[in-house]
Amino acid sequence: MTETSVFRVMLRMQIFPGKERDFEKVWYSVADVVGDNPANVGQWLLRSAEEDGVYYIMSDWVDEARFREFEGSEAHVEHRKKLHPYRSHGSMTTLNMVFDLGRERAERGG
Repeated sequence: MTETSVFRVMLRMQIFPGKERDFEKVWYSVADVVGDNPANVGQWLLRSAEEDGVYYIMSDWVDEARFREFEGSEAHVEHRKKLHPYRSHGSMTTLNMVFDLGRERAERGG
Protein backbone atom coordinates (compact mmCIF):
# COMPACT_ATOMS: atom_id res chain seq x y z
CA MET A 1 0.00 0.00 0.00
CA THR A 2 1.35 3.37 -1.06
CA GLU A 3 0.07 6.51 0.60
CA THR A 4 0.17 9.78 -1.28
CA SER A 5 0.11 13.39 -0.19
CA VAL A 6 -1.81 14.84 -3.13
CA PHE A 7 -4.27 17.59 -2.25
CA ARG A 8 -7.32 17.49 -4.56
CA VAL A 9 -9.75 20.32 -5.20
CA MET A 10 -13.17 19.60 -6.69
CA LEU A 11 -15.36 22.43 -7.92
CA ARG A 12 -18.98 21.87 -8.84
CA MET A 13 -20.38 24.48 -11.22
CA GLN A 14 -23.90 24.99 -12.50
CA ILE A 15 -23.64 26.65 -15.90
CA PHE A 16 -26.37 28.86 -17.33
CA PRO A 17 -28.53 26.96 -19.86
CA GLY A 18 -27.23 27.36 -23.39
CA LYS A 19 -23.77 28.51 -22.22
CA GLU A 20 -22.24 25.06 -21.72
CA ARG A 21 -20.12 24.92 -24.91
CA ASP A 22 -18.90 28.49 -24.43
CA PHE A 23 -17.92 27.63 -20.86
CA GLU A 24 -15.98 24.57 -22.06
CA LYS A 25 -14.09 26.65 -24.64
CA VAL A 26 -13.21 29.38 -22.16
CA TRP A 27 -12.17 26.85 -19.50
CA TYR A 28 -9.88 25.16 -22.01
CA SER A 29 -8.44 28.47 -23.21
CA VAL A 30 -7.43 29.52 -19.67
CA ALA A 31 -6.48 26.08 -18.29
CA ASP A 32 -2.77 26.84 -18.55
CA VAL A 33 -3.11 29.40 -15.74
CA VAL A 34 -3.58 26.42 -13.42
CA GLY A 35 -1.54 23.86 -15.35
CA ASP A 36 1.55 26.04 -15.57
CA ASN A 37 1.70 26.48 -11.81
CA PRO A 38 4.57 24.30 -10.54
CA ALA A 39 2.46 23.11 -7.59
CA ASN A 40 -0.30 21.76 -9.86
CA VAL A 41 0.06 18.10 -10.79
CA GLY A 42 -3.08 17.69 -12.92
CA GLN A 43 -6.50 19.07 -13.74
CA TRP A 44 -9.69 17.85 -15.40
CA LEU A 45 -12.98 19.28 -16.63
CA LEU A 46 -15.85 16.82 -16.33
CA ARG A 47 -19.49 17.19 -17.43
CA SER A 48 -22.13 15.49 -15.33
CA ALA A 49 -23.84 12.55 -17.01
CA GLU A 50 -26.83 13.00 -14.70
CA GLU A 51 -27.46 16.74 -14.31
CA ASP A 52 -27.83 19.18 -17.18
CA GLY A 53 -25.40 22.07 -17.06
CA VAL A 54 -23.35 20.70 -14.16
CA TYR A 55 -19.57 20.52 -14.47
CA TYR A 56 -16.85 19.41 -12.13
CA ILE A 57 -13.37 20.84 -12.22
CA MET A 58 -10.81 18.72 -10.45
CA SER A 59 -7.23 19.70 -9.82
CA ASP A 60 -4.43 18.01 -7.92
CA TRP A 61 -1.78 19.91 -6.00
CA VAL A 62 1.42 18.95 -4.25
CA ASP A 63 -0.08 20.15 -0.95
CA GLU A 64 -2.77 22.38 0.51
CA ALA A 65 -0.41 25.27 1.34
CA ARG A 66 0.71 25.62 -2.28
CA PHE A 67 -2.89 25.41 -3.51
CA ARG A 68 -3.97 28.14 -1.06
CA GLU A 69 -1.07 30.28 -2.22
CA PHE A 70 -2.29 29.94 -5.82
CA GLU A 71 -5.92 30.46 -4.78
CA GLY A 72 -5.05 33.89 -3.39
CA SER A 73 -2.89 34.94 -6.34
CA GLU A 74 -3.74 37.63 -8.87
CA ALA A 75 -3.37 35.03 -11.65
CA HIS A 76 -6.15 32.94 -10.11
CA VAL A 77 -8.41 35.94 -9.56
CA GLU A 78 -8.11 36.81 -13.26
CA HIS A 79 -8.70 33.16 -14.20
CA ARG A 80 -11.92 33.03 -12.16
CA LYS A 81 -13.19 36.28 -13.68
CA LYS A 82 -13.19 34.64 -17.10
CA LEU A 83 -15.28 31.69 -15.91
CA HIS A 84 -17.76 33.46 -13.62
CA PRO A 85 -20.04 34.85 -16.37
CA TYR A 86 -21.02 31.29 -17.29
CA ARG A 87 -21.98 29.91 -13.91
CA SER A 88 -25.12 30.48 -11.89
CA HIS A 89 -23.57 28.99 -8.75
CA GLY A 90 -20.94 26.59 -7.56
CA SER A 91 -19.24 24.98 -4.61
CA MET A 92 -15.77 23.74 -3.70
CA THR A 93 -14.69 20.61 -1.85
CA THR A 94 -11.11 19.88 -0.85
CA LEU A 95 -9.74 16.40 -0.29
CA ASN A 96 -6.58 14.75 0.95
CA MET A 97 -5.81 11.69 -1.13
CA VAL A 98 -5.16 8.59 0.91
CA PHE A 99 -4.39 6.01 -1.81
CA ASP A 100 -3.84 6.32 -5.55
CA LEU A 101 -4.39 2.78 -6.81
CA GLY A 102 -3.63 3.70 -10.42
CA ARG A 103 -0.21 5.00 -9.48
CA GLU A 104 0.34 2.07 -7.14
CA ARG A 105 -0.42 -0.42 -9.93
CA ALA A 106 1.80 1.47 -12.39
CA GLU A 107 4.69 1.41 -9.92
CA ARG A 108 4.25 -2.39 -9.58
CA GLY A 109 4.33 -2.68 -13.36
CA GLY A 110 0.82 -3.91 -13.88
